[in-house]
Amino acid sequence: MDFLNPRALRWKIAALAAAACCAVAAGIGFLVHDATRERGLRVGNDRTLTRLIAAEREFDRTGKAPADIDVRTRAELPEPLARDLADVTGDELPGTGRGYATWYDADPPNWYWMWGAVAVGDDRILVVRDDMSTEVRSLQLLDRSIVKSVLAALLFVVPLAALATEPINRRLRHGARTARRIADGDLDARIGPAGRARDEITEMSAAVDDMADALQRKLENERRFTADVAHELRTPLMGLVTAAGLLPETDEAAGLVRDRLRALNALVEDLLEISRLDAGAERARLDPVPLGELVADVVRRTGTDTRVSVADAEVVETDPRRVERIVVNLVANAHRHGAAPVEVTVTGARIAVRDHGPGFPPDLLERGPQRFRTGASERGRGHGLGLTVAQGQAEVLGARLAFADAPGGGALATLDLAPHAPSA
Repeated sequence: MDFLNPRALRWKIAALAAAACCAVAAGIGFLVHDATRERGLRVGNDRTLTRLIAAEREFDRTGKAPADIDVRTRAELPEPLARDLADVTGDELPGTGRGYATWYDADPPNWYWMWGAVAVGDDRILVVRDDMSTEVRSLQLLDRSIVKSVLAALLFVVPLAALATEPINRRLRHGARTARRIADGDLDARIGPAGRARDEITEMSAAVDDMADALQRKLENERRFTADVAHELRTPLMGLVTAAGLLPETDEAAGLVRDRLRALNALVEDLLEISRLDAGAERARLDPVPLGELVADVVRRTGTDTRVSVADAEVVETDPRRVERIVVNLVANAHRHGAAPVEVTVTGARIAVRDHGPGFPPDLLERGPQRFRTGASERGRGHGLGLTVAQGQAEVLGARLAFADAPGGGALATLDLAPHAPSA
């Protein structure tokens, strides 16, 4: 299902929205965390200084420090606190000038303590320690709250973003289905207008419809030209055939003329057949047919040196006239462009025609048969209509005609008549 496909556009947009949400939350969270931490440090610093000033006044008045205040020497102070105290008092003798030093200890083993110190005499320093664990726990709770809020927002944002992209996905899927219909031969298929939407998808849809219109006009012109040429050639060709029949049978030149007229007549018939196939005027008439017997009889009537092998052939519901047309064209193509031996194998509902020549040209394998193109000089000369007709008749039957190079060399054409819906 497209909804569960992780590579679908909806989930890419949802992932982008989630990433943007996380980025915004991370930025705001960092700012809030930093501001809260700085505020906690200021509060702790002010509280420590308040206690330190009060302790200093008590010491000046009584000569003794309060019970919760330590009196230490410089050597007994933590090194960072001693350094800060030296910075505020200078290197003067204790008592000649007083300054207050504070230091936040966030390292083990004395985590989360705010220290304060002031020199009050000859190497006598009042030291205050204030517990900052309350502020630290508050900061941790804030961080967890931010993370929970982001997760809760993601649970809302991701499904909302996925649902919000559904109209876009629906329009894109409709465009893709229409493009496939056009590729499959439905030249009347169009994406159509998208209501009041005026966005990039609308522009793409309009461009696809314009392309389909141009393609349809081009194909219609080509189809009409092919049919017109074939019909215009048919009348004078019949006159030439009639006139050639009056020539002496023993005359070598007359025989050559009749041979070329037969080739020209076959070309005109192929053009007429292609024009009917292009116009969609052909319809299959299905009958139960013993496939092995049909193919063996068709190959025999071609008068070519072709090997036929039948293994477990089925009785197939198909149009025998169209199957005969396909097989004849494939066998003729194999003899004309390939090399002996030419082999026809019938297995189940599948017919395979193989020669031992140079194989199909890469262009044909990639794009399929194209009229008036044989693809490679080593495959011989021709009009390229035989395989085109075979392909068109297979489509009418709803069969699958595939072209490949056979293992060990040669060309292999496979007609699969196993149940496919014939064209309506």
